[in-house]
Amino acid sequence: MATRTADGSPPGPATPAGGQDPPATGVRPLGPVPVHRPRPLDPTAVLGPPPPTDRLRGWVVTVVLALVAGAVRFTGLGRPTDAGTPIFDEKHYVPQAWQILRNGGVEDNPGYELVVHPPLGKQLIALGEMLFGYDGFGWRAASALAGVLTVLLVVRVARRLTRSTLLGGLAGVLLICDGMSHVQSRMGMLDSFSAFFVLAAFAALLCDRDDVRARMALVVTEGRVDDSPYGPRLGVRWWRLLAGALLGWGCAVKWSGSYWVAAFALLVVIWDLSARRAAGVRRPWVGTLRRDLPPALWALALVPVLAYLSAWWGWFRSETATDRYVVGTEVGADGPWSWMPDALRSLWYYSSKVLEFHSGLTTGSSGAHPWESKPWTWPMGLRPMLYHYASGEQVSGCGTTECVSAVMLIGTPALWWPALVVLAFALWRLLTRFDWRYGAVLLAYAAGILPWFANLERQMYYFYMAPVAPFLVLATVLVMGEILGPAAAGKERRQTGLLVVGLWTGAAVANFLWLWPILVGAPITPEMWDAQLWLPSWRA
Repeated sequence: MATRTADGSPPGPATPAGGQDPPATGVRPLGPVPVHRPRPLDPTAVLGPPPPTDRLRGWVVTVVLALVAGAVRFTGLGRPTDAGTPIFDEKHYVPQAWQILRNGGVEDNPGYELVVHPPLGKQLIALGEMLFGYDGFGWRAASALAGVLTVLLVVRVARRLTRSTLLGGLAGVLLICDGMSHVQSRMGMLDSFSAFFVLAAFAALLCDRDDVRARMALVVTEGRVDDSPYGPRLGVRWWRLLAGALLGWGCAVKWSGSYWVAAFALLVVIWDLSARRAAGVRRPWVGTLRRDLPPALWALALVPVLAYLSAWWGWFRSETATDRYVVGTEVGADGPWSWMPDALRSLWYYSSKVLEFHSGLTTGSSGAHPWESKPWTWPMGLRPMLYHYASGEQVSGCGTTECVSAVMLIGTPALWWPALVVLAFALWRLLTRFDWRYGAVLLAYAAGILPWFANLERQMYYFYMAPVAPFLVLATVLVMGEILGPAAAGKERRQTGLLVVGLWTGAAVANFLWLWPILVGAPITPEMWDAQLWLPSWRA
């Protein structure tokens, strides 16, 4: 009688001695064919490097550097002014913020379409004016606070990226000593708020990435990763929802925030795919499309729109806001969009007028601005901007009879001049080592500069790089981490790395201290003013 297996089926062909497979017979074996695919050896393959263990020291470093940033950003914040009035582009936003306080949340604009940015940044300026009054300190206080919070965030983001409290602290020092970030956070303008919201959204997405990988690691540990070929559902992702709201508010400061909405949406999809692949999901691409993409559309498409609209609360409730009631006059009451609420259709019309203004703001139509620049000059800060200049009888206190007071928006050379080398190294690491950290920082950096190449006829200015500066700092500290080497490196290697990184950081601090007079408008001699202008492109 033929021998049968435990399940009653005929036995398969015997395996020859030595464990080799039997010769092919052309007969397909019965039963499922096992699928061999790479699997993580343990959950740490999903989690990646562990976070630093010095949590208390990490927060001490963060708080101390935030306090230093506060002292630096708020010192002499009320100066200079133009005889008690705003300087440079403050003249647009500071009065409009004051109007928001007087008019229930909207700007005065009778008969003109001149309010050319969404309201959130001006609402934040208005809070400072409400608390401290209509003077230099009052209209710059909110921007300075945003600058301080950006320093706090960059420390935490760098620490999370590098798993190093030392490198997180260095990121904070570099951002404190960046002339671009310093000056822009001391102006009653919008760009300091843009920088804060963009970096805050990036920080929230980093937290979401770590949270998702922790959930995936738990699934791997419990052996549930094969419950579905698409991998597990991940539930509500609160950090991603927060990132969507922050991006929407960034767009409510300036529409350029939309560039980061697109970039970060792409980043999230890439991270979700890599998490499923690391966990050994059988069909990670389809799993990402089915499990992750639909909720991502809610978090990074719908939530930003809702957050953006929330900033228009004053406009929606106003009876006299510009273009608030254009449906039935400038906009027809019928048509394919008549199903939309009249308020949204009016806002769409108003926004189209704003877009029309920006589209017409070209060098050819408006003339060349003396301090405009093109985006290929921005990575190294080759064309800074003069925000304020006074001399003669208007200025005293420099020790001589003739003094100069100037505020120039300029990136600290020790940070900005190596930018092309830093970015090239980051790209090389991304392409050769597939290091996701460099990819994330490069994508955020590119979102702030590449879109401006699409219309080079438009008037453009160096201060558009304010939201990009924190990502330049992050790229720099990643490179510094490579120079330092791993903690297990030899003593001589580590000491050499510390020396190079220390000299680089020291050069940035020294540059910042040298530029300090023209970053805050302190009285200096004409000779000192001339010595501050290192390149011909720094001059008018």
